[in-house]
Amino acid sequence: MVKFIDEAKIYIKSGDGGRGCVSFRREKYVPRGGPNGGDGGNGGDVVMIARRNMSSLLDHRYQQHYRAKRGEHGRGKDQHGKNAEDLFIPLPLGTIIKDQETGDVLGDLTKDSETLIVARGGKGGRGNARFITSTNQAPKNAEPGEEGQEKTLLLELKLLADVGIIGFPNAGKSTLISRISAARPKIADYPFTTLVPNLGVVSYGDGGTFVVADIPGLIEGAHEGAGLGIQFLRHIERTKVLVHLIDLSPITDRDPVEDYETMNNELKSYNEELYGRPQIVAANKIDITEAAERLRGLKEYCDKSGIKLFPISSATGEGLEELKWRIVKLLETLRNEDQTLLNE
Repeated sequence: MVKFIDEAKIYIKSGDGGRGCVSFRREKYVPRGGPNGGDGGNGGDVVMIARRNMSSLLDHRYQQHYRAKRGEHGRGKDQHGKNAEDLFIPLPLGTIIKDQETGDVLGDLTKDSETLIVARGGKGGRGNARFITSTNQAPKNAEPGEEGQEKTLLLELKLLADVGIIGFPNAGKSTLISRISAARPKIADYPFTTLVPNLGVVSYGDGGTFVVADIPGLIEGAHEGAGLGIQFLRHIERTKVLVHLIDLSPITDRDPVEDYETMNNELKSYNEELYGRPQIVAANKIDITEAAERLRGLKEYCDKSGIKLFPISSATGEGLEELKWRIVKLLETLRNEDQTLLNE
């Protein structure tokens, strides 16, 4: 299994420009040969490129230094040096690139094959043929190539998913994503089974799809670093809809209403805008006999608060179709609203 890495720091340097050449014509029947030194080639740019088939920044933990090649030096006979090829660095979709020194965000790659030039190659120096003037017919000077740019970049990956599944450890997030999509995350009866976010593609209707991610490790205090949640909260920042999965199993010895309020407090503390995203509440594990009483209390709370509750069982599949179509309807509504705003 590929290790999931969502942060990395790399050093990059674009290519230096090639030197201009100092040269003069030396031909048998040309007694006064003029300057013919060619220009140096441009150094290669450093370019970030988004790749859909990448899912982690793991490669950039092992290789942290990237240097583009320099341009070729100019030569005599007015021969210009060749420009160096650009250096392309592949990154997963959803990667944000920051300049470590300034803190500026240089770019956010969200589309397959999208590119971003993060360092321009140095310009090649001019050869002495460029410096001919009316008073200086035989210049003996040429320019050195410009140096390439160098930077230390911070890379931060935020998963691109339409729907984020949140909930306490062992609430059944992994099981739910495995039932509604083709994803097959690790599943077991103990907390923190999921140590990395899992992505799945859910199909519906006539060719429709949406991407769902389960976010691991959220517990009380996650926004302050408790548990694993602070490492993964960023991955739901791009989601359009949150599915709040609540565990009805009596084994947890937790109150479902308190779980709901605690999780929302964590979202609010971490990101106020994230807290305001559309949210669907699903009560999981209704297949357990002892869950009925706990469901009753949660339903009373939701009815008073005007929240529509979806009782489901990720294990048996009960209620999952209704939940899926509620997600589809909400996503389509949001897409229509976005399109309306674009047309205004």
